[in-house]
Amino acid sequence: MNTSQIIFWNVDTQIDFVEPEGKLYVSGAELLKPVWGKITELAAKQNIGVVNTADYHYKNSAELSAAPDFVSTFPEHCMATTSGAEYVRETLPSDAVVFDWDKEYLNVKELITKRNIVIRKDAFDVFAGNPYTELILKNLSPKTVVVYGVTTNVCVNDAVVGLAKRVDKVYVIEDAIKELPNIPLPFENWKKLGVKMIEFEELVGILE
Repeated sequence: MNTSQIIFWNVDTQIDFVEPEGKLYVSGAELLKPVWGKITELAAKQNIGVVNTADYHYKNSAELSAAPDFVSTFPEHCMATTSGAEYVRETLPSDAVVFDWDKEYLNVKELITKRNIVIRKDAFDVFAGNPYTELILKNLSPKTVVVYGVTTNVCVNDAVVGLAKRVDKVYVIEDAIKELPNIPLPFENWKKLGVKMIEFEELVGILE
């Protein structure tokens, strides 16, 4: 595969979601860190661009609630400037350009020259939670996007559905995602959208 036409899409692999002490810990997510590390290394080795999305909230965020239903609202997590909003070591983007959802950028095309891009968002859906996501993707213009991260049935799903509408092919690394309980899984819908689920070792083979 021509790696110039592929990007990786790292969804919200942040301390508050992944580590047991995190504010919105996803049970078992920390077990994915080794495969995430391999994905990060693979991207660096093959010079593949990575879009890294991140929840980045303030107190007035619409998805935060003191009485959360854990479907459309959640307790405080990934609060701006806190350690919980940082990426785990295995996916920490090196030398990245950062796009905040609440700042203005006059020329996106000139800014996306680095291999790692961070898109901070204030909504589950990165296409709704940051006004620059659409333009960033358009300028990167990948034919194929490989998705991994957390959580399968919330932010990963929103990313996958949004990407499936905008690029030719979406792969999801099934041994590199983790779901929240009590929310339906999206796999059947992904299949209808033409999304293909693969394991990390299959990805290695595809890229060879």
